[in-house]
Amino acid sequence: MLRRTFQRWGLPDRVRVDNGHPWGSRNDLPRELALWLIGLGVAVIWNRPRCPRMNGVVERSQGGTQQWVEPTTQVDPAELQARLDWAIRIQREVYPAVGGQSRLEAFPGLQTPRRAYRIDQEEQMWKLECVDAYLEPAVWRRTVNQSGQISLYHWNYTVGRQWRGQEVNVRLDPSRRAWVVMDDQGRELRSHAAEQLTAERIRGLEVSHRRPNGQKSR
Repeated sequence: MLRRTFQRWGLPDRVRVDNGHPWGSRNDLPRELALWLIGLGVAVIWNRPRCPRMNGVVERSQGGTQQWVEPTTQVDPAELQARLDWAIRIQREVYPAVGGQSRLEAFPGLQTPRRAYRIDQEEQMWKLECVDAYLEPAVWRRTVNQSGQISLYHWNYTVGRQWRGQEVNVRLDPSRRAWVVMDDQGRELRSHAAEQLTAERIRGLEVSHRRPNGQKSR
């Protein structure tokens, strides 16, 4: 859906999202959908939890659209989609929203994407280094489980049984393409290849797929 939207209207500079599925949390690793946007050069801004007013314009627009569409009166998904298309067209092209003009009349530049995007050119546009630059400064806390492991994107990584029950810090080292596990003094305890952070996996939204049985870490 986002690919089709971007191809029609162009890439935004940034998107504002809620905490939780499918975006992840502002305080933890971003999910693959957020990583995909970051790789396209789109900044992702997470709202504070339970603060819908931070995205008040969108929340109000959704409420207005729901009143116009009356989804409970539609007989099937096709009729609901047609009603949604009608409501969006009216809001964008007909409703006098800005000084008596429709949004499209007031902002005709919307018709010409400022940051063009084409689905068939995404592989050339998408940059893993944008993801690396976003992740590299961050540090994430993890508690070592009773097996001496931590989890990153649902992949289990060994730290050592001597660290069971303790918290450790994790960061990404792009130069090694590795997760680096450290204690609170910054000493490296273990490192593991960040095998899930590839352009192919992120663009395919497969970052969180579990490690196949028997695959080893170093």
